[in-house]
Amino acid sequence: MNAAEMKTKKSLLQRYASFPYLVWSLLFVIAPLLFVIYYAFTDRKGSFSLDNFSRMFSGDTPKVFAISLAFAFVSTIICLVIAYPLAYAIVKTPKKTQNMLIMLFMLPMWMNFVLRTYAIAFLLEDKGIINQLFISLGLGQVKLINTSGAVIFGMVYNFLPYMLLPIYSVMSKMDKNLIEASEDLGCNRLKTLIKVILPLSLPGIVSGVTMVFVPSVSTFYISQKLGPPDFTLIGDEIETEIKSAAGTYNYGSAISFVLMILIFICLIVMRQFSDDEEDGGLIV
Repeated sequence: MNAAEMKTKKSLLQRYASFPYLVWSLLFVIAPLLFVIYYAFTDRKGSFSLDNFSRMFSGDTPKVFAISLAFAFVSTIICLVIAYPLAYAIVKTPKKTQNMLIMLFMLPMWMNFVLRTYAIAFLLEDKGIINQLFISLGLGQVKLINTSGAVIFGMVYNFLPYMLLPIYSVMSKMDKNLIEASEDLGCNRLKTLIKVILPLSLPGIVSGVTMVFVPSVSTFYISQKLGPPDFTLIGDEIETEIKSAAGTYNYGSAISFVLMILIFICLIVMRQFSDDEEDGGLIV
């Protein structure tokens, strides 16, 4: 078999190997998006209409959008502030210790998302473990559950590993010679961190921010279980509209479509801060 035949055979194998992925993407990515777009621009009779969008921007939905974006932004920043030094500390440990620590942080992710949120609610409730500890210390009972802070805490707890892993992945692949060269040239640890480690870890930061911000802005169960009774995020409004007896897929799809556009814009903006030539990180 000559080189041309081997190349052709390899190309066919690659094409066949990608077929299941293409089918999966078509059924569970492309098709749902097309349905969302169809329902967003039609009414109950299936006729083209922009009434869904006019209804959206004439009500309280823009305010809910703003609140959802604000909460997603805050939770993403908190995850970054926690995950970055944590990843840096893990990289400084021996390899076996690194694997063990990463496994410990990933362990809660093996549990169902709903169960994790229930566990947080159990910790934060008025007679929960945290309040019992406060009472035993003489600090009195603190209102933790059904607050905006509880929603942020739930987002951070659930999505922190998504920030930690890509940053750790980039940091673990850094060329240690660059760090040593920086120190040999007179940079202290702080300057080395700012001028060497931070720029090299930027792709991981962008990947982590993306992986935390996207689920945070569209989440709904966390706010229902941990937030105030009248607290609503955009995910809650979509779910309520579609599940309610008077609701339709059309209005819920219009909200989903606008949310999707906002997420794409945020992803494009964040990608501008990433160096495409850098290796490491997770591809989203």
